[in-house]
Amino acid sequence: MRRYEGLSPGTIEEITKLVKEEFVPIVSAGAGFIGYHLVDAGNGVMATISLFETEAAAEESNKAAASWVKETLSGLLPNSPQITAGEVRIDKTA
Repeated sequence: MRRYEGLSPGTIEEITKLVKEEFVPIVSAGAGFIGYHLVDAGNGVMATISLFETEAAAEESNKAAASWVKETLSGLLPNSPQITAGEVRIDKTA
């Protein structure tokens, strides 16, 4: 999970478009990919959640993500994200 703060108005929409068009195809093609979510939490806060079958798959994706974010989003993100990683203990979908 990553939490981004201090985003200016309109930035989340721009980031969402770039992530949907460019990043999601990259991350979803990786081994062990389960899901990706981007949440607009309001007040200039955005969070992303990436789910993978194994920790190794998540780590590999994190490398690709870091490179893509640096190349594509660095000018849109005023602060480094707060990063949290861990094991999913409950997973329930409709």
